[in-house]
Amino acid sequence: QLQLVESGGGLVQPGGSLRLSCAASGFTLDSYAIGWFRQAPGKEREGVSCISRRDGNTYYAESVKGRFAISRDNAKNTVYLQMTSLKPEDTAVYYCAARWAVYYSGRNYYTDPSDYAYWGQGTQVTVSS
Repeated sequence: QLQLVESGGGLVQPGGSLRLSCAASGFTLDSYAIGWFRQAPGKEREGVSCISRRDGNTYYAESVKGRFAISRDNAKNTVYLQMTSLKPEDTAVYYCAARWAVYYSGRNYYTDPSDYAYWGQGTQVTVSS
């Protein structure tokens, strides 16, 4: 069974940091492009950061550039989202998603949620004083 499990969310004060993890089971992430998305109450799901299958190409939403960093550790079958200088507007449920990518398109990342076939259950991030 293919499964993604997010962890690392929680309550943090403005200016604080969190590191989210996305662990895969039932498949290996090294053949997949990965995306982190978030959804706040009453809002659409939005792409936060994405990483290609290979060569480490990344995407960041303008709202998180310079504050968030995506990385992958294929040996641990895990992708991370390091979040710093958190703001109240970062409050949302954060999801990771995986899309299988053939090798020749492995440098691509994907920012549309509809591009992804596999999703985790989400982890809540709340930024509040």
